[in-house]
This record gives sequence, structure tokens and C-alpha cells, in this order.
Amino acid sequence: MTTNPIRIANCSGFFGDRPSAAEEMVTGGPIDVLTGDWLAELTMLILSRIQNKNPNGGFARTFVTQMEQVMGTCLDKGIKVVSNAGGLNPRSCAEHINEIAGKIGLNPTIAYVDGDDLMGRIHDLVSTDNLKPFSPDIPLGDFESYVTANAYLGCWGIVEALNQQADVVITGRVTDAAVVCGPAAWHHGWASNDYDQLAGAVVAGHIIECGAQATGGNFSFFTEISERNEIGGKARFGFPWAEIAHDGSSIIGKHDGTGGLINTETITSQILYEIGGPEYLGPDVTARFDTIKIENSGPDRVKVSEVKGQSPPSTLKVAMNELGGYRNSFSVALTGLDIEEKAAFAQAAFWDSCPYQSNDFETITSEVIRTDKQDPDQQEKATAIWKITVKDQDERKVGRVFTDAMIHTVLAGIPGMYSLGSGPTAASPYGIYRPALVSAELVPQYVHLLDGATTLIEPSEQQETILNFKSEEPLSKPAGPSSRVAIGTICGTRSGDKGGDANLGIYARSDISWAWLDHALTIDKLKELLPETSELTIERFRYPKIRSLNFLIRGLLQEGVAASTRQDPQAKALGEWLRSRYMEIPVSVIKEAKG
Repeated sequence: MTTNPIRIANCSGFFGDRPSAAEEMVTGGPIDVLTGDWLAELTMLILSRIQNKNPNGGFARTFVTQMEQVMGTCLDKGIKVVSNAGGLNPRSCAEHINEIAGKIGLNPTIAYVDGDDLMGRIHDLVSTDNLKPFSPDIPLGDFESYVTANAYLGCWGIVEALNQQADVVITGRVTDAAVVCGPAAWHHGWASNDYDQLAGAVVAGHIIECGAQATGGNFSFFTEISERNEIGGKARFGFPWAEIAHDGSSIIGKHDGTGGLINTETITSQILYEIGGPEYLGPDVTARFDTIKIENSGPDRVKVSEVKGQSPPSTLKVAMNELGGYRNSFSVALTGLDIEEKAAFAQAAFWDSCPYQSNDFETITSEVIRTDKQDPDQQEKATAIWKITVKDQDERKVGRVFTDAMIHTVLAGIPGMYSLGSGPTAASPYGIYRPALVSAELVPQYVHLLDGATTLIEPSEQQETILNFKSEEPLSKPAGPSSRVAIGTICGTRSGDKGGDANLGIYARSDISWAWLDHALTIDKLKELLPETSELTIERFRYPKIRSLNFLIRGLLQEGVAASTRQDPQAKALGEWLRSRYMEIPVSVIKEAKG
């Protein structure tokens, strides 16, 4: 145990992130631990397809390549590596890293953590009623069609691996924050009931887990990043690190001289990403996000403190993917005048040509997207789109016969007809995300040293703690004359996916704009502004300490990212759509926002 802070760096926010980030973080400044996040709900589905083709696959091979680049430097500098790149096959990932290490003359101690994979236990868990739906409106589905089922493990397997002197720790499906919380708990010697400290580390992990998204990436006010357009490194945003103190507080920063921006607003944006209510549930601790205090502590430095934690739930979340069936789609350009008539004609011609009718498919989504402009000075501005997507268990039904039906109408259809795609396409399989719950006591973790011992990590004994935290009362509503302007004039947003649900976080830039936002943006108002959500269940949560609201929009993404037919299947741009909508805002608030 030490009272000195530990600096934990991120080098990946998703499977496919910038390959050079690992080397940039290892050589660009001092760090103690290199971490990254390679897994998402969709990633597990992708990895399952890879593993089906190659039983030794199922992990993020890009991470192995990165380790070949930086492993020697990490060993020289004493930098620990903790990664969830093991995916569905952490052992194979560890073995590949060991093989690479041998080829370049290195001998690191490598450990892997597993126990998260429940596929071999599905029948038993279902038959004993130990696998429950995550929520009543999300059924478990057909468990015979599951291709992945992984419990979200916590940090204590990582802690044990580091206690056993591992230089590199590979995990399967742990929580995104666990790869940060684990090294912090190991370094500081925290106990499993040090809930405030663990909660602080979870928040730090949540902030840096998506890499450059904390350093100015996907930032609503990106135009304020002065160096964003510079070539030669400044347009390439640096990745973040979290320097975590013994009390669980942290400083979020990035290496000096790297591109991007860290301030209270970029950090607020990331805090709001993919969350629900104030109680952020995890296997190690329930972090109270409504207690977070953030403040600028220097250029590109933000302090995060006062986070409170309470006992974790007795259950673990399980991320399951079910093979849902097959899908196909095409888009047709509708150009110039008579857009609605052209859309109707194109649809009638297609269905007349198709050997199936709309009610023959399990699901069908058909929409006309009006992207055309009046009196356009470019052809693209004269163009709207008709898009149709179908899904079915029968691969043949949604295969070439579906897209060919449209092709057959090309010369006998609407004037100016052409498709927005590469021509006839085969059907593609899709997965359905099925979140579930399993009792934590049924899911131990296992720590393996390559060619060494295996250590069983029993689930932690919980000490029930409930915080009675009182949220700050709303400020007085600003009065006076108003003007109709875009919401984004005074507010920033960050949105994302949570299975089939979407989250939309919105924050104010000042106290007076927060007073307006807190009063003005109700659930009913949000439904009015975003008509797509009008028939859906929406939950609204307040975060007064960071001047923010979060809306959880149930079912917007249908059956999850892999199955969604929305143009924006992960709701990444949902917040920016909201910012573009106009509302009556007091002139005093607008003036203050414009300085």
C-alpha cells in the first residue's frame, strides 16, 4: 500500500481505435499503468464470429500488435499493462502475447482473468431460475440461440494478478472501469468495502475508458479547440490518463504537447456518456454519480473528487447476444420534384417485383428521408432517400431475391432512379442484445499465470450501505423576455447506447443556463423536440453538481445496436440533434452564454 497517486493511462476506447495510441502513451510522458477498453456489446458478437472461424481467436489481435511495439519499454519503465482485449478468449490472447515476447527476447509475467463466460452454464442457470431478465420488458429470448453470455466481472481478479507480480494482465468481460479500478485498488491496498475510494476510481475509469472522447473528441463545442485543424499532431487528440489518489479522488489529464482539450466541460460530457440514473451499479461498488465534484486544476487538468460509494448489488449484469436472424436493406435516391409521388411509385414498383409481400417478413422498416432542399444548386441537395430494411429467419428471403427485386425496376421506375449502394447484396446475420442478471455469488473469478498456478477469487462479502444523498433543489427559473434560438447555443450534449435504450445527457455552461435547462427541458418537452421519442418511455435524472440532465430513452434502438435499423444505431448523434432544435430561451441567458 502507498499513499502516492498512481497514474493510469488509456490507449483504446473501442475495438478499432488508433493503433499508435499505446506507443504514444508509453513514450509521451510518465505513466504507471497502461490500460484500454476493447469491448462493447457489439464487439462480443463480432468476436464470436471470429472465434467460430478460428477457435484460437475471439480476442482483439490489434492489442497483440500494440504490445509487440511497447512491451519492452513497459518492462524497462516498470509500467503494468491491464487490458480487457482478451474478449471471449483471454487465455489465447495471453498466449499470443507470450509468443510475441519470446520472439523479441522478453520474458514478462503474464496473467489472465476469466470466469465471465457463462455459455457452458446457460442450461443450468436457466433451469434453476438463476438467470433473470435485466428488466421486465426485455425477455431472455431463445437461449438455444445465444452465441455469447458473459457476466461483467469486477476488479479483484486484476488486483490478485498484480499481487502475483504480473507485468501484463489480460481479462475477458470485466466492466469498463475495472481495468482502472483494479490497478488503483492494488496500488493503494483498498479493501472491498472501501466504497468511497472504489467509487472514485470507477468514476475515473468511466471518464477515461473511451479514450480521446475525454480529451475533446465528440465534444459539442469542438470549435473552441483552437488547434483542432492543425496538421502535425495537434489535430490528433491525445489520450487521457487518470492520476488516482489514496482517497479515490483523481486528476484527469493528457500528456503535455498533445492535441485536444481537457476541461470541466469535456469531462462532464464523458461523465454523461452511456449512463442512467445517479446510482451507477457495478460489481465492486455502486458509485453515486450525483455526488461527483469536478473543477479545473490547471491547463488540461481536471480534478474529480467527493464521489460517494455504497455497496454493489447482489447481482451481476450479463451481456448476452442471440443470433437474431438475417437482414438486408437498400436505399433509392429520389431527386428533384414530386418527391412523395416518386417515393410511392418506387415502393409500389418494388413490391410488385418482389416475390414476397411486406407481411411475409418478420420485420420491415421503410422510410422516406427528406434531405432535399428547395431550388438546389447541387444535385445532392436535390436528393431525398427512400430506405427499406427487412429482417427474417429465412436467409434466402432477405438475400439477393430481395435486392434484385429493386434492380428489376430500374428502367421501368421513377425518373432519375439510382440506388445508393453497391448493387445487389446478400443477407447478413444480426444479433440481438439480451441483458440479464445473475447472482454474484454464482460467478467466481479465476486468475491464471501462464504455465503457473490458478487462483480462485470468491465473490466479495457485501456490507449493505445505502446513502441518503439529497439532490440540490432547482434554482429559480430565469425570467424576462425570450428569443427563439437553438438549444446548443447554451448547452452541450453527449449521447450513446445502452442496449436497446439510448441515453441523452445535456449540460449547461453556467448557473443561469442550468436554472433555465432544469426548468425548461421536461420529458414532455423532449418528446416534442424529438418526435421519434414521442411514443417511448423516457426517464429523466438530475445531476445538479455538474449542471446536467440525463434522459434514458427506452427502446429507441430497438433490440440493440446490432439489430437496430436506425440510421444512427448507437445514438451517437442524438444529442447533437437536440442541440439543433429551437426553444424560447430568456435573452439574459443567451447574452450570458455569448459572453
